[in-house]
Amino acid sequence: MTTQPRVALIGECMIELQHRADGSLHQSFGGDTLNAAVYLRRELGDIGNVDYVTALGDDSFSDAMCQQWIDEGLGLGMVQRLAGRLPGLYCIQTDAKGERKFLYWRNEAAVRDCFTTPAAEPILASLPEYDVVYFSGITLAVLGEIGRERLLQTLIETRRRGSKVVFDNNYRPRLWASVEAARAAYHAVIAQVDIALLTEDDELALFGFTDSEQVFAAYPAIEEVVLKRGADACLIRYAGERFSVPAVKVEKVVDTTAAGDSFSAAYLASRLKGGSPEQAAVAGHELASRVIQVAGALIPR
Repeated sequence: MTTQPRVALIGECMIELQHRADGSLHQSFGGDTLNAAVYLRRELGDIGNVDYVTALGDDSFSDAMCQQWIDEGLGLGMVQRLAGRLPGLYCIQTDAKGERKFLYWRNEAAVRDCFTTPAAEPILASLPEYDVVYFSGITLAVLGEIGRERLLQTLIETRRRGSKVVFDNNYRPRLWASVEAARAAYHAVIAQVDIALLTEDDELALFGFTDSEQVFAAYPAIEEVVLKRGADACLIRYAGERFSVPAVKVEKVVDTTAAGDSFSAAYLASRLKGGSPEQAAVAGHELASRVIQVAGALIPR
């Protein structure tokens, strides 16, 4: 990989409301690939460029999002602003153990037209020029059928040019019309993936696998498969070898939001800087352990 990698992350950022114990709401911004983009930018330091690819509205919340991304060092050249549209919104409710439940308002979100507008043409054409293109299962869901097909063609061209495709499986049943529709969408893109960052629980829920061995067996052609398992050790298959890297034990979990996103970001950053898969997993666990001790998706810098 180049010493100054260019990374594009595709997806959705939403208005985030955190429901607090006293009944109040704290407003911020979040979304799986946006969380990963921010943490990737922080972990890479001065190395390379990290651009976010999405569509927003022309409202004040979208303005604030863009300013936050600029403050975090993300590139906004691939962000569309659609007149009269709004971002999606979600609320996080956490229980006494730090486990979270999400409530979503996103049916009219601008990102649903991210790859169907005339302005999307040069964006899609330029994505294969990046060294790494990163997307998630949530990206697949929110783009819709036409957007997914255009993404697939872009991924094919990206790999043809020798760049890497990274996929985080993040499966959210509520975003799909049916489990069959989700499976079809995942199967369509998985053949174009170089690094799969998979949450084990999501794989079991989506495909009905019963254990990690079935997950690994399902992806024989993917060079690098990382299986995230929460507080348990992550499992890695790379170049025919298998590794197990223990998680960092945390005494008090406050909020597990973005635990997987931050792990993925730190993992990818380490790999881009020349780290081995094992070193990358250690970095992923370390960052995730810090993230889950703070409320919200993005911890203070």
